[in-house]
Amino acid sequence: MSDERRSEIGDSDEPVEDEVVESFDAIVEEGAERLNRTWAAVLVTGLSGGIEIGVGVMAYLAVLHETGSHLLAGVAFSAGFIALLLARSELFTENFLVPIAALAAKEGTPAQLAKLWIGTLIANLMGGWLVMLLVVAALPALRSTLVESARHYLDVGFGWEGVCLALLGGMAITLMTRMQHGTDSDVAKIAAAVVGGLLLAGLQLMHSVLDSLLIFGAITLGEADLGEWVRWFVPTLVLNVVGGILLVTVLRLIRSKELLAHARR
Repeated sequence: MSDERRSEIGDSDEPVEDEVVESFDAIVEEGAERLNRTWAAVLVTGLSGGIEIGVGVMAYLAVLHETGSHLLAGVAFSAGFIALLLARSELFTENFLVPIAALAAKEGTPAQLAKLWIGTLIANLMGGWLVMLLVVAALPALRSTLVESARHYLDVGFGWEGVCLALLGGMAITLMTRMQHGTDSDVAKIAAAVVGGLLLAGLQLMHSVLDSLLIFGAITLGEADLGEWVRWFVPTLVLNVVGGILLVTVLRLIRSKELLAHARR
């Protein structure tokens, strides 16, 4: 089908499907809002996100402790993603597709993107560690499961398996974001959150923020140290970014290249 014919039969004048136009406009609008936040707004939103994902980690540990099933525990973990969605908080790794699309459309600057990423990441980790301190103190029955889960990620290493797990982790969280922005239905968005939890936590993909919370709990219990976390965190973070941008964001931008060209003009 030619671009001209597609424009004729759609509601918009753009040479792509109407659904793509609507999704692109929503993503760019939200991305511009995120890029233009103040430091205070970035930090508060990120802190809330870390606390809410900590609730998901708590649910994950409880179900894993009782059932021994990572898949069931992954579904329980999706409570954290649902909380993020409904409370409109966010994780650092949710900020690949949306703000980058806005940046590509000239609705923000690289400096604003750096502020969003750095502030959200730091606040996520702070909020998450706070929740893990409470979990360790309040739920001693979960401590052995917590330590075992944390050691799993620390001991995987960064051979081919570890690299692929981290790339898939970045891809999965960005795909979840993409799915949620592709619909106006709250039910569909919650379903996407459940799928995201199942993939990330259920399959034990490596995620720089989610898994850091488990490691923070192990550090609190003296079963890991900050040096181990840093050596794990830095490559995981980089690979999450690469996976989220190359495997989802870039493809999405290519799909919307005509819209981007129009927006940049």
